[in-house]
Amino acid sequence: MKLKVPLVNVVIVEVRRVSSGRLRTEKCLSGPNTHWNSLLTFSTIILVLLFSACHRPRQKNKTETSADTLAAVLKDTVAVLEKDTTAVAVVPPVIEPEETKVNVEMVDFKYLSAKSKVSFKSKDQDIDNANINIRMLKDSVLWLSIVAGPIEVVRGLITRDSILIVDRYHKEYYQYDFNTLSQKFNFQLSFDLIQSILVGNMPIPKKENQRFKKEKDYFMLRQQEGKIMLESYIGEQNRRLKKLLVTEQPTKNSLTLDYDDFTQLNNYLFPYTSLIQLDYQSEKDKLQYQTVFRIKHQKVELSEKTLSFPFSVPPKYERK
Repeated sequence: MKLKVPLVNVVIVEVRRVSSGRLRTEKCLSGPNTHWNSLLTFSTIILVLLFSACHRPRQKNKTETSADTLAAVLKDTVAVLEKDTTAVAVVPPVIEPEETKVNVEMVDFKYLSAKSKVSFKSKDQDIDNANINIRMLKDSVLWLSIVAGPIEVVRGLITRDSILIVDRYHKEYYQYDFNTLSQKFNFQLSFDLIQSILVGNMPIPKKENQRFKKEKDYFMLRQQEGKIMLESYIGEQNRRLKKLLVTEQPTKNSLTLDYDDFTQLNNYLFPYTSLIQLDYQSEKDKLQYQTVFRIKHQKVELSEKTLSFPFSVPPKYERK
């Protein structure tokens, strides 16, 4: 009688009953590695126990007990395994898990314009449901204008190396570079990060050695860039960034983004609602603060049409 059992596509153990009433190992395919020999020994023992439980061997000699038979079988098995070290184990090809093959959809454009509603709350300001106009030249300029009723209260111009904010209500203006602003919030900020936040793209492209991990309805990618840890959550159905968690170490200051209301725009799914939360510790008083920023787009256009970015600071405005 012959029993063949495949083990992980690498090991084959063939067991035969012989005329002496014992079981012996006829053939063992294994590699020279001790780990494979140990695995094969253990697997063979399990097969012997199962076979003995299902088929009681015929005894020619009544004085020979089942325990003696099993001990002899194990002794023969170990002896064969110790001698057979010439075969080479066939290692199956490594198949990349399906969740690592996530093609994340990214929004591409030259010019972007949007009319939206914005709410902003921090330790110093509280703006609720104000109108905001946004214009952007990809990778270069971000222009915004916040309007309360018929009056423009804030205008901003952000480039790759500077941030200018004009507060028309208080007749003041603010000027920063990204290093200064990062120190103010104790959090590393950049033009690319702000642009990605607005359009819902991953801030850092996936590298070849990085892998997505399946978590409920998302594919999660964890990335480390210097002091920054990013966790991107990609929707299982639409392959768009649904949530982004950015944490700075060792301060543990964090930026959390949630995207919703995805709407077909040109050839992309664009998030019409964005909720941004910044939790940070102030360098000045060492207290914890939170800034919440919510954008609800009413109209968004992606085009090749050139946009203007008018900006000026009145000479009587005081710099803060």
